[in-house]
Amino acid sequence: MSADRLLATLLRYLQSTSDQQDTPRLLGTALSLLTSLNNPLNITLLTSQLLSAPALWARPNALSSSLTFMSLFHSAAIKCHEREVADRHDHPLPLAARPHLESHLPLDQWITAVIKGADEHSSPANHALTIGGLMVGLASRHHDFMTTNLGLILRTAFVKAVNLALLETQPEDDLAHGSIVLPLNHAFTHLSDLDRAALDYDRLLPVLMSTTLHSSNGLRSAYFLGAADAELQQVSSQQFNWPSDSPSYQQVDSILKSPLISSLGPLSRLIAHTIDHVQDTWLVLSAVEDIADFSKRLGIQWRQNKLSEIDASEEAIFLHEEARTTTLPTLWRLLRSILFAIVIMLRSAVARVVGDVSLAAHKNAPHIAQATLHSLRNLSFIFTRLGNVSFSQYTFTYLTSIDILANYPTQSSTFLDSIAPSEPGQIPSHPLERNFDFFFLNTAEHFALILSPRQNEDLLLAASSPYLITAGNPNLLPIFEAAHSVTLSVFSAPQNVDLTAKHLPFYVDALFRVFPHNLSSRQFRLAFKNLIKVVSPPSRTAVAQPMLAATLLDLVHERAIHAPTAPLPPSYVPAQQTAPELESAPKSSIPDLSEQAVLVLTLIDAFPCLSLALLEEWLPLTAAAAQTISDTDMREYCKKHFWEVLVGGEMDPERSQICVRWWTSRGGQEALLTADNPAEDQFVMSGGLGEQDKIMAKL
Repeated sequence: MSADRLLATLLRYLQSTSDQQDTPRLLGTALSLLTSLNNPLNITLLTSQLLSAPALWARPNALSSSLTFMSLFHSAAIKCHEREVADRHDHPLPLAARPHLESHLPLDQWITAVIKGADEHSSPANHALTIGGLMVGLASRHHDFMTTNLGLILRTAFVKAVNLALLETQPEDDLAHGSIVLPLNHAFTHLSDLDRAALDYDRLLPVLMSTTLHSSNGLRSAYFLGAADAELQQVSSQQFNWPSDSPSYQQVDSILKSPLISSLGPLSRLIAHTIDHVQDTWLVLSAVEDIADFSKRLGIQWRQNKLSEIDASEEAIFLHEEARTTTLPTLWRLLRSILFAIVIMLRSAVARVVGDVSLAAHKNAPHIAQATLHSLRNLSFIFTRLGNVSFSQYTFTYLTSIDILANYPTQSSTFLDSIAPSEPGQIPSHPLERNFDFFFLNTAEHFALILSPRQNEDLLLAASSPYLITAGNPNLLPIFEAAHSVTLSVFSAPQNVDLTAKHLPFYVDALFRVFPHNLSSRQFRLAFKNLIKVVSPPSRTAVAQPMLAATLLDLVHERAIHAPTAPLPPSYVPAQQTAPELESAPKSSIPDLSEQAVLVLTLIDAFPCLSLALLEEWLPLTAAAAQTISDTDMREYCKKHFWEVLVGGEMDPERSQICVRWWTSRGGQEALLTADNPAEDQFVMSGGLGEQDKIMAKL
């Protein structure tokens, strides 16, 4: 059949309402004609008919049909470009010089003809699909094409089509919204800054948010989690399964494979860029509230799902193999994508607060900060699943929101009240509640300075106290360490002098009770060093309780003298945690340490924090304690750390002078270094003279 007859036949079919199954055949024929017709008028006619054909657009279609339509022009553009490149390579002569050869329509004329077909008879959203397909296809084969004059024409036409579609589309038309978002998401990277500036961001942002978070083409308002709970099956006395043939799993899988969610990363960056450039600041507030509502719904759906009752460490016990290896990994892949996407969106909103005067107003700033932190809290169960490994976007969003909210004490107090542990004074049995406790502790630590002593006691210390003496459960270790950090931050706040004196004995008792069996040597040393800072000058606690630092040092020293000398098991003192001051050293150079050696190292760590009088008193006492370590490797390691604290730069000038005086003229060198090996190289303070140098100086 000739091309003209095939075109006439296709046009007749396009004007009828054909069966949905005929669509692939019609589009295949259209692709063949688009790349073979040589008359620009016929190409314009075919494009116009494709954009308005009842056979393609009369019934509501899934967004996948829009992607297929976009792919039609994507493939046609690639084929026409490759054909032109081949013609130039095989036939360098102009067309007039080779009339006997089959001629093809030049690429620029073909593109112009297609654009003319995007006329007033069809929807601007369909125009965006067409032009977007051309842009992405040509840019994939010719990276500099978008910088040409023809590329400029395409970019201008595309932006115009998107803005016109945003203006004309009805608010409830999810399919039209998806047909706008889909090509924009794919073509956005090919737009210049000038083109992007021409987009109507104020109309675009609500469309992006509703399409991504709530539409059937997006994340469906997070209700897919509730559907999964209803289809969990108990396959044995204690095992559950989530079958891969269940409708809820098929729904999750279809969401992951949908045209928008499969490219959720670029889409979230598009939303973030839109948030950066909207003119109406109310839209930023609305977007943050929308994200907060979605995150809350997602958290509630997860809480109501029986899967949330199973800790990650218990999945092998309570989950069937199919759930562990197939269905649940798919769900977590979707949830991780949601977490990353939401964090990217919130990052832009928080950045707008920092740089936009209207958003930084008294009411707006704390409201956005609270909504952002609520969103991150509701998503914390996903973050915990990642192993609590932070990434830069999350860190910026989280810490900046805290910094903003901390400027408003009343709102900060209200926020902390709203996220306080649901079971104060005890460790929750539900993993999600423990996630919330972990988030509360990590967040509340930053507000200790602005809360009143009563709030510090009722909120922060009450939440941290049950975790300070918890049994040695490795799954609780992150929360355990967070509880120690919160307690120390409360003690460090200057307004909490009386509170510190009241609770310090309990904390010190808890610290010594859990070490070494339930607390790593690294955490014990860090906690004690920070505790010494709290009770040493110039803190107010040191003024009110001047003997606290000396008492704490006496406790550690007394325990070190009588502590076990056997190496601690690796589970208590991991090799990579025994020496924070030598993290770059090879593990082979770090010996297995005993409880006694760790306590001596703890005394050494405290040197830079001690008052001048205490430092002068404890230099010889600690050197003597180091000499009591019987194991040679442990003893030499403690001596090396002693030396590095003295000369490593942690000391201020006054403390350094005391150390030099003790080392050179008060027997420090002799007290620390053994005389068993006189040939051993001397440790010399900076600027000191060795014995040979002293002899040469006398001569």
